Amino acid sequence: MKKVNVALVRLLQFVVFVVSVFMVIVYFGAMVLLPLDAVVLLIKLMGVVGLNGFIAAFIAIPAVGYLGLMVYKTPGLCKMVVDGGVDLIKTSKIRVEAFNEIADAVKA
Repeated sequence: MKKVNVALVRLLQFVVFVVSVFMVIVYFGAMVLLPLDAVVLLIKLMGVVGLNGFIAAFIAIPAVGYLGLMVYKTPGLCKMVVDGGVDLIKTSKIRVEAFNEIADAVKA
C-alpha cells in the first residue's frame, strides 16, 4: 500500500510540474506574442482604411517597435514584468519540491 501511495504522490508531483511549466511558457510566450498580435491588428486596421498590406506592414512594424521602445524606457516596467515571471518559476519550484517531503513521510 505504501508503494501505491508513493506512486500517487509522485504522479501528483508530475502533474503540478507539468502545469507549472505550462504556466511559465504561457507567461513568457505572451511577451513575444503580444507585439506580434499588435502588428497583425494594425495591419488589418490599415487594410480596412484602404492601405495595401505591404504598405500597412511597412507602417505598423515601426509603430509597434516604437511602442516597445516606450515600454522599455519606462523605469522599472520591464524589470517588474520579468520579476513576475521569475517569481512564478520560484513558486513553482517550491511547490514541486514540497511533494518530496510528502513522499518521504509516506515511505516511513
